[in-house]
Amino acid sequence: MQISVKTNARTQMVDITSQVQNAVKESIVEDGIKNGLVHVFSMHTTAAITINENADPAVETDILNTINKTIPWDDNFKHMEGNSAAHIKVSLFGPSETIPLENGFLVLGTWQGIYFCEFDGPRNRRVNIQIIGA
Repeated sequence: MQISVKTNARTQMVDITSQVQNAVKESIVEDGIKNGLVHVFSMHTTAAITINENADPAVETDILNTINKTIPWDDNFKHMEGNSAAHIKVSLFGPSETIPLENGFLVLGTWQGIYFCEFDGPRNRRVNIQIIGA
């Protein structure tokens, strides 16, 4: 199953936790899977998936500010498309996360959320969600 994510900035973190949980609910209706693993995968080479705190929006700001300082957009990269910084950031974050599923719910810590990380936006993006039964 896939979900769509619309981003509004060059670098942005979008909390997709509720969209992933909704995909799990749909899967329960269609496939009856309540326990197992949920694999969340960005279908783009310039966008990542990560899990981090979703209670304080300052965390997102701090992460983006730090990654943008560490890997600046213009750093004499050789890639013709001009978005090497985005490719490097995705390689550090990773394109996917796998979350345990118990009794139809994502097993996340109290403050954890699933984020789609845009590094070359704004764009319309796709995320694949695969639910694997135990």
